[in-house]
Amino acid sequence: MKDVPSVPYTDLPDLSDEERVAAAQKFYEEIKERRSCRMFSDKPVPREVIEKAILAAGTAPNGANHQPWHFVVVSDPDIKHRIRLAAEKEEQEFYAGKAGQEWLEALAPIGTDDDKSYLDVAPWHIVVFGQRKGGIELGDRKQNYYVTESCGIACGMLLTALHKAGLATLTHTPSPMGFLREICGRPADEKPVMIIVAGLPTDDATVPVHATIKKPLEQITTWL
Repeated sequence: MKDVPSVPYTDLPDLSDEERVAAAQKFYEEIKERRSCRMFSDKPVPREVIEKAILAAGTAPNGANHQPWHFVVVSDPDIKHRIRLAAEKEEQEFYAGKAGQEWLEALAPIGTDDDKSYLDVAPWHIVVFGQRKGGIELGDRKQNYYVTESCGIACGMLLTALHKAGLATLTHTPSPMGFLREICGRPADEKPVMIIVAGLPTDDATVPVHATIKKPLEQITTWL
């Protein structure tokens, strides 16, 4: 590695092998309870919770440390409703046949449709944009790298942080999503990645059984 200005590596907890296994198991037991929620309460959630979760997402690994993401946080009811109407317009075409029969059959066990009323109800929308141009300094217009991969990792960390804070979440990706640039006032060279809906679930919230089925370890790993 080239000689560049550096700082000491982050201090990791000094754990025994047994303690590392226990810590990994504990995290698995916590995160496996994360579910996608479509039944949100309108109960308020403090802005500071969202701020801290986004700061956590901003620590994600990324190309050249350009951090090619921007998070637009929406709580204004009028803007949330505009997002809902635009999303439902795209979803109506999707479920009317644009998706194709195989895709619709894959979604059938989850029970989704073009009704996105939860977008009006949940207190927070976090609209994630990938920046094709940017850099680490404010005002930079450099080429960004691995934008899709970097934003994907950041979104995963954001979902995890929100779950750890006791919030229900949902990733929503209407296609196409260009309307989000206009509604959120973002430049043309930013690509909408997803809407992460966050809030508290209703008291009677449920999750489709199909969504709880996770592949076992032997099905998702190969050890060489």
